[in-house]
Amino acid sequence: MVHTGGRVLTVNSAGAERGQPVFLLHGTPGSRSGPRPRPSVLYRLGVRLISYDRPGYGGSSRSPGRIVADAATDVAAIAAHLGIQEFSVVGRSGGGPHALACAALLPERVRRAAVLVGLAPSDAAGLDWFGGMTDANVRDFGSVGNDDVLLVQELRQRAARAVDDPASLLEFLIAQMTEPDRKAVADVPIRRQLIDAYAEALREGPDGWIDDVLALRSEWGFTLTEIKMPIRLWHGADDNFTPASHTRWLASQIQTSELQVQRRTAHFGAVAVLPEMLAWLIRPSDEPPIRSDAGR
Repeated sequence: MVHTGGRVLTVNSAGAERGQPVFLLHGTPGSRSGPRPRPSVLYRLGVRLISYDRPGYGGSSRSPGRIVADAATDVAAIAAHLGIQEFSVVGRSGGGPHALACAALLPERVRRAAVLVGLAPSDAAGLDWFGGMTDANVRDFGSVGNDDVLLVQELRQRAARAVDDPASLLEFLIAQMTEPDRKAVADVPIRRQLIDAYAEALREGPDGWIDDVLALRSEWGFTLTEIKMPIRLWHGADDNFTPASHTRWLASQIQTSELQVQRRTAHFGAVAVLPEMLAWLIRPSDEPPIRSDAGR
């Protein structure tokens, strides 16, 4: 555990203890125990993978009113506690904007960053933010600023069901998935990791989930033009939880980004592609970005 600003952050470190450090920022909802490569894969890559529960999730204290930019402060505090000066960062789904916050606000410490199936800011000019998104996500994210009370009630009810039966949240998601995602979560180890991550995330209640949704749909607290280091953006073309249009928009704003939209995969394809992203994150940063779009 790391103590910062009167709060506690619960942290997990896996893989090669003396390997190159990479922070993995979990999705929404999620926790430090979310899907990751096996320890043998991390050792082979030479990666020390560090994850933590964002405030309000799992074992981390809540930080009411937090914004996306606050993740940079928390990651910096964890790195200082672990004696790490430089590191890379990767964010999955709702963790994507938080990874970009680290890239923008910790330029002297973050070497590279990757975002897998990430979200664009709610005020993204020219983007149909809800286009192609599941009805449940439209309802959740669309409630922010319009009827936060209903949003809180809905997430509290869903979280309560997940505490009683952690698999129920995954079943709720499966009902909305495209075929590539159904195939991805049919893998027993991935399914177990997801269920365990949801159970840990919500064991103290839904506050982390609620605060994540509010933060993601509010002002992030930094601008994408501040990002100067190499960024890799990946998305599954068939994603209907966070449509690939979000990542394409991010690529249009981040000049140092490399874009890949992969066919015949979707949101949970981010689990399978993570080892490839980790290998890229620890490579030297003197290679020019290659901008591509495999989904066109």
